[in-house]
Amino acid sequence: MKPKKTPSKAKKTPNKAKKTPSKAKLQQEAISCSICLDPLKSPVTIACGHSYCMSCINVHWDREDHYKVYTCPQCRQSFTPRPVLVKSTALADLVEQLQLKDIGLNKTVADHCYAGPEDVVCDVCTGRKLKAVKSCLTCPASYCENHLQPHHDAPPLKKHKLVNPSKNLQENICSRHDEMMKIFCRTDQQCICYLCLMDGHKDHETVPAAAERAEKHKKLQESRQQIHQRIQDQEKDVKLLQQEVEAINVSADKAVEDSEKIFTELIRLLQERSSDVKQQIRSQQETEVSRVKDVQEKLEQEITELKRKDAELEQLSHTEDHTQFLLNYPSLPALSESKGSSSINIRPLRHFEDVTAAVSQLRDKLKDILTEDCRTISCIVSDVDVLLAQPDAMSRADFLKFSVFVSQDLNTMYREILLPVLYHNTRYLKENQSHHFQVMSKLGLFGRNYWEVEWRGGGACVAAAYRSGTVAKHAFGFNKISWALNCTQTGYTFYHNSVETPALGPVSSRVGVYLDHSAGILSFYSVSGTMTLLYRVWTTFTQAIYPGLRFQRSKGDTASFIEPQ
Repeated sequence: MKPKKTPSKAKKTPNKAKKTPSKAKLQQEAISCSICLDPLKSPVTIACGHSYCMSCINVHWDREDHYKVYTCPQCRQSFTPRPVLVKSTALADLVEQLQLKDIGLNKTVADHCYAGPEDVVCDVCTGRKLKAVKSCLTCPASYCENHLQPHHDAPPLKKHKLVNPSKNLQENICSRHDEMMKIFCRTDQQCICYLCLMDGHKDHETVPAAAERAEKHKKLQESRQQIHQRIQDQEKDVKLLQQEVEAINVSADKAVEDSEKIFTELIRLLQERSSDVKQQIRSQQETEVSRVKDVQEKLEQEITELKRKDAELEQLSHTEDHTQFLLNYPSLPALSESKGSSSINIRPLRHFEDVTAAVSQLRDKLKDILTEDCRTISCIVSDVDVLLAQPDAMSRADFLKFSVFVSQDLNTMYREILLPVLYHNTRYLKENQSHHFQVMSKLGLFGRNYWEVEWRGGGACVAAAYRSGTVAKHAFGFNKISWALNCTQTGYTFYHNSVETPALGPVSSRVGVYLDHSAGILSFYSVSGTMTLLYRVWTTFTQAIYPGLRFQRSKGDTASFIEPQ
């Protein structure tokens, strides 16, 4: 028979190396609640012998109320009826002693439970104070975990309102009567106590602070909904602007390609024009993209600001303290009006250089045709239909992006002396017996344009018209092809086709005119510190529009086109 082999020491080593729980760990487990896994708070021992935090076992049994059978979470022993729980004083003392003996636990308490400069301190602690875990609005005071326990145990204290720790509890106390301010005076818009109600606020409209908070909280939620809706709307606008950038690029590329094909079929003079148009398209493409991106950036900035305001409102909406909510609510910044999408910057376009003057009569005629046609092309390029603001939403800075300077050189104007008989209006004739000096620029406008006129004296007329016979045959505003705003020291009157219409607005020595040719809009503005719309024309323009002026030289009146700044 072979002798039995004795196990080698090497094989026993793993058993020796097997770790056993430390004494400290066993002690920690002994004083821990198996439900929350934290040290026992207000420990109770039920009939089966297991111990729990009073609040933990109560929550567990609350869930079993509908079965009317109550079980132990560990051994599942059942009890009927629901046992009455009583705090185990001996076990509570044991937990406290074990916690105090545990050096690591003491260090944790020192590091995490003592109040720092920014913490709310316990009002009951003496010496070095612990951090408060709750504030009581009824007391009012703040408590650490230990000193808060009576609020969990004593039935009268259980009815108190506990909130997250707050440093501002004293603001809830009336400075005059040293009482809690639980009433809100709508007449004076302030929180008061019940003694204030019988004193200085006797005949005022008052409600409980909780009721006022509920009403204002509802308004706060409505404001948040408006912000959310505005964010959604403007995010849609941002996406639309991004699509517009792509559309501008595609359209501009196609315009360049098509223009090159057309101009290559023309004579050498037209090939020179082709290069100018190509450069203009590229320049306009860059300008349009830049304008759209500017609008996009503004919208994104406003979205960021709205989200920030929403975060502030959300933080306030979670304030459990009614008084603090009402005290902070009036300081909320009012929701400003949305700026919306700004108009897109389009720089004034340059017209093509005139061809050489030393040409034959045929070349002169061809030059006139090409100049007019190229001006039309230039205006069409500038009239790219991007998402622009409507005139009512435009500021003067927006209008200035379309500014065009009308030359004062009389050699560049059509001009005529008008006799009173040409006005075809008896009442106007009686009021204006002197001759009028009327001029109209030779610069025909398409697309979007803005110009300004400065007038002095008794009055002047700011006009826009087609070129055909306007100056020679009729005064501005007294035919179908001209629109005129008559300016005097007492007010404004608009004329078109001999029909007189009052125009209301502040009298100013400067008048701005905005033309959107393709949209059929012609607007007149009083320009001072702000711009005020005086009159707007909605029509269909079939020809180029020419700026015009009329005034009485014999009375010392003056009027001139100025460069908008």
